[in-house]
Amino acid sequence: MAQKPSIPKGTRDFNTVEMARRNYIFDTIRSVYALYGFRQIETPAMENLSTLMGKYGEEGDKLLFKILNSGDFKKNVPAEDYNEKSAAQLASKFCEKGLRYDLTVPFARFVVQHRDELQMPFKRYQIQPVWRADRPQKGRYREFYQCDADVVGSDSLLNEVELMQIIDEVFTRFGIRVSIKINNRKILTGMAEIIGAADKIVDITVAIDKLDKIGIDKVNDELRAAGLSDAQVETLQPVINLSGTNVEKLQTMRQVLAASEVGLKGCEEVEFVLNALTDADGNSALRNEVDFDLTLARGLNYYTGCIFEVKALDVLIGSITGGGRYDNLTGIFGLPGLSGVGISFGADRIYDVLNQLDLYPAAATTATQLLFINFGAAEAAHCLRLAQQVRAAGISAEVYPDAAKMKKQMSYANAGAVPYVALVGENEMQQGVVSLKNMNTGEQMQLTIDEVIAKIKG
Repeated sequence: MAQKPSIPKGTRDFNTVEMARRNYIFDTIRSVYALYGFRQIETPAMENLSTLMGKYGEEGDKLLFKILNSGDFKKNVPAEDYNEKSAAQLASKFCEKGLRYDLTVPFARFVVQHRDELQMPFKRYQIQPVWRADRPQKGRYREFYQCDADVVGSDSLLNEVELMQIIDEVFTRFGIRVSIKINNRKILTGMAEIIGAADKIVDITVAIDKLDKIGIDKVNDELRAAGLSDAQVETLQPVINLSGTNVEKLQTMRQVLAASEVGLKGCEEVEFVLNALTDADGNSALRNEVDFDLTLARGLNYYTGCIFEVKALDVLIGSITGGGRYDNLTGIFGLPGLSGVGISFGADRIYDVLNQLDLYPAAATTATQLLFINFGAAEAAHCLRLAQQVRAAGISAEVYPDAAKMKKQMSYANAGAVPYVALVGENEMQQGVVSLKNMNTGEQMQLTIDEVIAKIKG
């Protein structure tokens, strides 16, 4: 007996309903990006390993899927090297290319490679899959999509403002209530300066970023393990546990960071963004709450200014969107000093949230709006002409291909959640009408094809 086929661990097939839902997510995000003037690019699934290696740290390098060179990939490696070299060293000889780990590094490569063709500031969005050789587990896959938008070549904080408006618009369209969290890496740098641990900024931010996951006690343990004294850890506590309105928290931080120029600059940037997101009466102009959160650090250490993270309020799940300002990402490819800011929507987590809250609109998963029942060759030929009229009006329609039993055809309509069925027999053909059945209510009426179109279009 032939072995049942399978797919690699950490990858997934998506059926028709799942694809309809995923496309609803992608189309919604895409339409909002376009609304704000972002233009789409795509980069290859594989990049040269020289582009990818060393950009994600030692652990990230281990998670890169490497592609064997074409042909005899062993020809330039002496046989004795097989015993002496490590797997990583051999891979560097056998592989020149790898699957992209994220969309950010390929985007930085794209900007540097095409810099003479790009008008700055350059606003791009990109919705493509990425691959990581991670250990598969619930909510973590080896192949998944990222939905990124970035602006490069501009230092203006208006870009941060627009990105927060985009976040608000996307989740409002989805119907998901979220908290949009904002902080600034300059504030975190200022905190490290104030406690005399400027050289520990990476350790501090990595530890603080885990607060929601591991709790305050374990965060403090990590800070001590990184070399902070008990006094330094204690000094950080009021900051980590800061409460009040955004205005009150900013006032407190200005007092705490009075001796730190960089820290005060971070407060100024956050205040600008928050003020730009208020209306004439001083109320938030966004439909979702915005929270100035000192514990937000973001794990990637190339962020240098405002940072963002989005949490769903009605579902217990991790971050569903994140991003921030970076000042020198393209420097890794020889183009220093080009500032940028970007966000990335977590499509897979958004998918899970929409599923749990049952927020998909019916139209998002309904492929066919009208099914013509097949009563025979003459009727099917007539229905084909009617179906063309319906499609010309922008309504998706099918003619059942076989003159099967009515029960089978109706079961097909129910399985596909088709809202309307058209029954056109000999009598209807003679009268120039269609018997239209509403599959949700069971109501049936005789209408002309123009009336059918008007009915379905509402």
